[in-house]
Amino acid sequence: MPPTLSDPMDIWADDTQHSPKVSVDVLLPTGIYVQMKVPRDASISQIKQLVWKDAQDYPLFHLLLEIDSYMFQCVTQTAVHEELEDESRRLCDVRPFLPVLKLVTRSCNPAEKLDSKIGVLIGKGLHEFDALQDNEVKEFRSKMRKISEDKIQSMLSLNWVEWLKCTFPPELEPSIPDNIQDKLCARNLVVAIHFENCQDVFSFQVSPNLTPIKLIKLATRKRLTIHGREDDDVDPEDYVLQVIGRLEYVFGEYPLIQFQYIANCIVNKTLPRLTLVECCNIKKMFDQEMSAMELAVKRKASVPPLPLPPKTRGASMVSRSVWDLNETYKITLIKGSKLNTEDAVVVRAGLFHGTELLCKPIMSSEVPGKNDHLWNETLEFDIYVCDLPRMARLCLAIYTVLTKTKKSNKASNPKYQTIKKAGKMHSPVAWVNTMVFDYKGQLKTGDHVLHGWASFPDELEEMLNPMGTVRTNPFTENATALHIQFTEYSKVGIYYPPFDKILEKAAEIARQSDSHNMSGRGGKKFNIELKEIMERDPLCQLCENEKDLIWTLRYDCRENFPCSLPKLLLSVKWNKLEDVAQLQALLQIWSKLPPRDALELLDFNYPDQYVREYAVNCLRSMSDEELSQYLLQLVQVLKYEPFLDCALSRFLLERALANRRIGQFLFWHLRAEIHIPSVSVQFGLLLEAYCRGSVAHMKVLSKQVRTMGEIYHQVSQIKLF
Repeated sequence: MPPTLSDPMDIWADDTQHSPKVSVDVLLPTGIYVQMKVPRDASISQIKQLVWKDAQDYPLFHLLLEIDSYMFQCVTQTAVHEELEDESRRLCDVRPFLPVLKLVTRSCNPAEKLDSKIGVLIGKGLHEFDALQDNEVKEFRSKMRKISEDKIQSMLSLNWVEWLKCTFPPELEPSIPDNIQDKLCARNLVVAIHFENCQDVFSFQVSPNLTPIKLIKLATRKRLTIHGREDDDVDPEDYVLQVIGRLEYVFGEYPLIQFQYIANCIVNKTLPRLTLVECCNIKKMFDQEMSAMELAVKRKASVPPLPLPPKTRGASMVSRSVWDLNETYKITLIKGSKLNTEDAVVVRAGLFHGTELLCKPIMSSEVPGKNDHLWNETLEFDIYVCDLPRMARLCLAIYTVLTKTKKSNKASNPKYQTIKKAGKMHSPVAWVNTMVFDYKGQLKTGDHVLHGWASFPDELEEMLNPMGTVRTNPFTENATALHIQFTEYSKVGIYYPPFDKILEKAAEIARQSDSHNMSGRGGKKFNIELKEIMERDPLCQLCENEKDLIWTLRYDCRENFPCSLPKLLLSVKWNKLEDVAQLQALLQIWSKLPPRDALELLDFNYPDQYVREYAVNCLRSMSDEELSQYLLQLVQVLKYEPFLDCALSRFLLERALANRRIGQFLFWHLRAEIHIPSVSVQFGLLLEAYCRGSVAHMKVLSKQVRTMGEIYHQVSQIKLF
């Protein structure tokens, strides 16, 4: 059987189907096009020389500057403008989208160069964020930029030792295992010391409690003795121990056995290998990074800073609290477009807080049509506006309705479930979610066009998808769209109350019910039942009676079962503002949970903003090593955050900027999913913020991204055979 042929449109495929040369169009700064054939494996520098030689035969050549004043620019496979500053790269490795290169003057604006580098690095051009014209995106970028720039400013004030501790902090074991001493050689530790830029390697049998500086002293003295230079004076402070093959350093007043690398070597019965690095080389790396950060600080900001808040509250700033509205919540379903069906279509709508339904879902009337379906129908929910929680989300699902005797004009998709009700078949078409309040806490009003998603999970409740993203489908050309109108209840903005007003409401309720001291009211019988409930597996469902008991004895839970907070949160009636206010007050006096227990509160079932902030505060006591173990899971729960600016995003960014190892893993966890439309903007903005705050790390990351691209290309070629 002959090998599979590669894609004929892929001109960069490295196989025998293509000529060793490729036709490239080069646009000169004078507006002249030069077409030439160049070897596909030619370097960018070689291509520039060939272009310069041919350009002499074209008009306006005398207007060009020196050759070193220019560099090539191209559009990559990910539709990002890339400036090819590294001219040692081969054209087949750059792999432009089309074989078109533009010769441009080297940019003198550090901001433009940095933006271009970040766009290439994260696989998404920063101009895409600007094109969104989204106020939430603009404000989030400004806030994250402030965090990044503050971090750079703090780094610029450090000396090289402080920088080393901050950038590459020693990775230590929190405690030394008791049985590790049994794996030592005669209670001593054997370690091999390599010397930089030479072949000398010495092994030492030392006490596991020896500090790195004393080990350096032993190594330097032995080397001088071997080479017959015992009289030379060497300062151990001029050297640092580095784990061989890693950017990890062993330093500080800690016993050797406490360093994670050495402890792992002992457990695995392997020889620890360390390299003695001269401090002058560390200082060179320090100076290079400081220079890169200074350039980043001097750049002109491309995103305007947030406006200062007004000193006085003018007439335009008047607003109402959502708690003052005793009307039922309503929306108007106007029409649906691009449904691509001639069958009758129905929209189901539900209000959720996490996975909990706040009221009974509503179904619209059946409307026939072909591509566009017109409703102009008001959907009224059985919940008052004042009882809507801050993180309430409106979930909508569109599906066709068929009678059993009628056959659909379109083949049904067996991948998605079909629900049979009252002799009719309901087949899903699209779903879309949106928040009831915007990122500022203002109740949404006016017309909105929501572009839906066509892919459905395997199991849906009432065909609604509350766990789905609240971001609309960015591919608007072909996506099903719902046109809805949020009811305008007032001529002024309606906001969810600020935190101090929530606590005031809780205090008012406490005074009225005289419930300021409710601990110990459960009695022995109820406390035994409460204990049994709290000891159950977290995945066990709670019945309504158990939820009522937990809520009634919430103060007993706080005193006797602090780790029961997740079960208490599941017992709150989130569609009652009084219960929500009392919970927020109780949360302020709840003791901090251990970090591992607090992780559960970042699940989708707990969407409340203040609950998630409480959980993140509990995580702050995590060591870098422990955080790195849960980093992948924390990135995944970022998808449950409805708004860009949240406590978890800030926490991850701050810890990544404080420790490059955390930053390395965070970068790749985010970068690996940048292509997913539902998280592309959220993850892209975090990647941009990290790159701006860790400019020196970008050089290493760029090499990794480039290598990954080459590996992906080679693997794609192998799959063709």
